[in-house]
Amino acid sequence: MTTSLLKPVATPAAARKETSSRYDNGRFYNLDPTEKVPHQLWKIFKALLFGNYPRRVPDKYIPIQTLTAAILDNLAEDAAVAYRLGHSSLLLKLDGHFWLTDPVFSERASPVQFLGSRRFHQPPISVSELPPIKAVILSHNHYDHLDKHTILQLADKVEYFVTPVGVGLDLQKWGIDPVCIIECDWWQSIRIGETEFTATPAQHFSGRSLGDRDGTLWCSWVIKGQQKKLFFSGDSGYFSGFKHIGQEYGPFDITFIETGAYSDLWPDVHMTPEQSVQAHIDLRGKGMVPIHNGTFSLSFHPWDEPFERVSKAAQEQQVTLHTPLIGAPLDLDEPGETEAWWRLE
Repeated sequence: MTTSLLKPVATPAAARKETSSRYDNGRFYNLDPTEKVPHQLWKIFKALLFGNYPRRVPDKYIPIQTLTAAILDNLAEDAAVAYRLGHSSLLLKLDGHFWLTDPVFSERASPVQFLGSRRFHQPPISVSELPPIKAVILSHNHYDHLDKHTILQLADKVEYFVTPVGVGLDLQKWGIDPVCIIECDWWQSIRIGETEFTATPAQHFSGRSLGDRDGTLWCSWVIKGQQKKLFFSGDSGYFSGFKHIGQEYGPFDITFIETGAYSDLWPDVHMTPEQSVQAHIDLRGKGMVPIHNGTFSLSFHPWDEPFERVSKAAQEQQVTLHTPLIGAPLDLDEPGETEAWWRLE
């Protein structure tokens, strides 16, 4: 279903859930049965308390490239550029507008700022220096993707917030004008200006507390501009849906694929780097950018392991991999070569 109207869905939030293809008996479901992380909580706590997992955080400051308002103001109107701001936060210039995915500018990906995973680096640009944002594109409501403090800081700069079903209600509770919120179910498309966004499946889960598990939908996004077609994975385990999305919407100029925070304790909801490369192949992508890494420690692997493993897998599979420095521009017309910046000296 494709919708071109730039207005919020008039149906109340509870009713929107009820009409979703993925909602049943008070919760949302994946296409395939998955073992959710809460079922492994005791094993996870034991691993955190008694496990020995070295190098989960860098022992030096990691390099970033400062991004400024002046740099963004000087971009050509028709520029097609992507900037990694950290983790899964991307700033895109496409079709004459700026777009943000899963923006997290806070110090910690956590319900509170005195506890939880702390950033390895500061954002390459402050919220105050960001240009007007046509839309913020959200994949789900986990704290490392939906940050209340950042959303409220951005509110006056953003024309639309585009979310999976149910996530818009969180934004409304925080004071975001409902007129600015557009919710999508899987396979539903909306058009903002000349750019089309389609919410596509992901294999994950949602929740911001132990009491709201799977109460809102999660998704990936197809971003179809006038000249470029991009894929943003959000969070996902590896599943057959990538091939389906590739058949329906591929090929993609660039895929931004989750590559980090994987573990044997939650194999269904996060991909290994090798699976991330396979997802890119399934999607029929031309170039791949590994995201969901390099900013927060959310698993037990060394902080730089995702980069090393995805680089090796991409080489073996003859996949074109782009690993831009945080804050550096990635020209979507001519991405060019990027360096292995994580190999600290």
